[in-house]
Amino acid sequence: MSQEKNNPLGKGYVQVYTGNAKGKTTAALGLAFRAMGRGLKTYIGQFMKGQYYSELKSVEMVQPYITIEQYGKDTFIHVQGPTEEDVRMAREGLAKARQAMLSGKYDIVVFDEINTAHYFRLISTEEMLDIIAAKPDGVEIIFTGRYAPPEVIEKADLVTEMVEVKHYYRAGVPAREGIER
Repeated sequence: MSQEKNNPLGKGYVQVYTGNAKGKTTAALGLAFRAMGRGLKTYIGQFMKGQYYSELKSVEMVQPYITIEQYGKDTFIHVQGPTEEDVRMAREGLAKARQAMLSGKYDIVVFDEINTAHYFRLISTEEMLDIIAAKPDGVEIIFTGRYAPPEVIEKADLVTEMVEVKHYYRAGVPAREGIER
């Protein structure tokens, strides 16, 4: 249990990666990879994701340092809004990620796409603030996704906004395996 040894994280902070550009999940994965180099363990709970992404295969290679669980269907939430199943999966995922944060097994807990789950009304602002308030000392938490609520931004210790300057999607390039998925 990494919490029991001399924890280099000290207090542990709250980070938010938001904005409309690519790179929020990638930044969180990069932080997990860096932490692994120091023997730290990361739990990544992916809200609204059930599709296959290359990081799922990569994590198999770095066990037990990084754990990923997905809390979503293999399709996107469409304009019609979330289904009851989307809501159920997000609620179950929130409970699992919260338990991971409180378990003492992980130094870093990433709530991947929680901001977007909030945007789609799968998770409330109050629930996000409760996660921040319940964060144990020595655990770093990261909230990723577009549309971070202002109240969460206010409570966070570090906020990074990804801003798109130029993207090849606009030229018709689809998501590529190993790069975007």
